[in-house]
Parts: sequence; C-alpha cells; structure tokens
Amino acid sequence: VQLQASGGGLVQAGGSLRLSCAASGSISNFAVMGWYRQAPEKQRELVAVITTDGTTRYTDSVKGRFIISRDNAKNTIYLQMNSLKSDDTGVYYCWTAGSWGHGTQVTVSS
Repeated sequence: VQLQASGGGLVQAGGSLRLSCAASGSISNFAVMGWYRQAPEKQRELVAVITTDGTTRYTDSVKGRFIISRDNAKNTIYLQMNSLKSDDTGVYYCWTAGSWGHGTQVTVSS
C-alpha cells in the first residue's frame, strides 16, 4: 500500500492543524493504522494509532489534544492536532502494515 500524508505547515503555539493520510487501497484491510513523528535529532516516536473497530491509543504527551480518526470510505486517516506546542514540531508519518508514507512537516512557533 502507498500512503500519502498531507496537511502539515507552520502554526503558532496554541493553534491547530489537521493531517490527512490517503492510502492507495482499501484501509479496511488494515487492523492498525497510525501516526509517528520525528523531531530534529530525535528518534521517531509513535503518536497515535487506531484499529478497525475505532479503538485509539495516544502517547501521553498528546492525550487530550490530538484525535486520530479513520474514514474507510475515503481510505484516509486523520490526525486532528489542537493546542499545539513547540515540542510537537517534527516530521509526521503515517504507517500501516509495515508501509510508511512520506512525511509532512509540522512546525510550531512559540
């Protein structure tokens, strides 16, 4: 499967962004899909995952601020990011079944 992430950009602290990840095929076949991010000079970390039944999990630092969702009809997952902080800056990647999309840059200015 090919994944295409979009929606990144430059935003002030406290602002919001919505990331999208479009898959080349049906995402209903993928039990788990998720978002990772990589900050400069840091390792890639898991941000959020969602299963086919809609169960979600988040890393502690984004709980209450980020929401992951999926639209099987559009073969797309989303990451709504609110109350953004400078620590959220990084390249965001979507992932499923061993496939990685090209990242989208998120920069939060303080």
